[in-house]
Amino acid sequence: MLICRTVARHAIVRIGVTTALVVGICAVASATEVELDGLKSRAPATWQKKESTSRFRVVEFVVPRAQDDKADAELVIFYFGAGQGGSAQENVRRWKSMFEPPAGKNIENVSKVDKFQVGTVPVTYLEVFGTYLQRARPFDPNSPVDRRENYRMLAVVFESKNGPYFIRLVGPDKTVREHKKGFDEWLQNFK
Repeated sequence: MLICRTVARHAIVRIGVTTALVVGICAVASATEVELDGLKSRAPATWQKKESTSRFRVVEFVVPRAQDDKADAELVIFYFGAGQGGSAQENVRRWKSMFEPPAGKNIENVSKVDKFQVGTVPVTYLEVFGTYLQRARPFDPNSPVDRRENYRMLAVVFESKNGPYFIRLVGPDKTVREHKKGFDEWLQNFK
């Protein structure tokens, strides 16, 4: 923020830059840097960091909705402790179970799993869409289900040295698709 004010003041006083340009400079300067196990990447400036709602949700963002979507997406990074939270395979299975595929499809038709590395960190990446079966308390089978049709999730197991970290971007299909490129670039930029 200090960089933004300094740049903005300098721009207005020294070269008379318009307000629109100053706002653009501030948006770039105010992007949040996220650190996972010593590796850092700057989140897209449009993601709005918010207060974490539990100790396991170490970082949370509101990802703005696409035009005509009724809701924003949510990006959450979970951390349960070194070696905790289950294997990549267990999490992929659990994340797939949070969705019902569209009529005439099965969950394998509407999901894709990739494995790759970000630097030296093994990553498992799931993309899935359909009806999101959101529970207020995800591990409580008696928690009521809020059915959200036409949703998409990008979910990552980031298996760093002291990890794993679990990253989930969930929201309306159009919104998540619109932010996928930024999400993928952010993920690949952890260094």
